[in-house]
Amino acid sequence: TSLKTILREILGLFMDDGSFAFSILVWVSVVVFLLPHFGLALPWRGVILFAGLAMILFWSAVRFSRQRSK
Repeated sequence: TSLKTILREILGLFMDDGSFAFSILVWVSVVVFLLPHFGLALPWRGVILFAGLAMILFWSAVRFSRQRSK
C-alpha cells in the first residue's frame, strides 16, 4: 500500500487538476494538427501555442482562486 501511495503522490505532482491537463492536451493537439493547414510560419505557431497555454494557465488560476475563496 505504501508503494501505491508514493506513486499516487508522484502522479499528483503532475496532474493535480484533470481539466487543466486535458485543456493543455487539447490545445497542443490543435496547434500540432490544425495550424499547419492554415499556412502560418513556424514562429507564429509558437506564439499561438504560447498564448493558448498562457490563457489556459490564467483561467485555471482564476478558477482555483474562486474555489479557494468559497
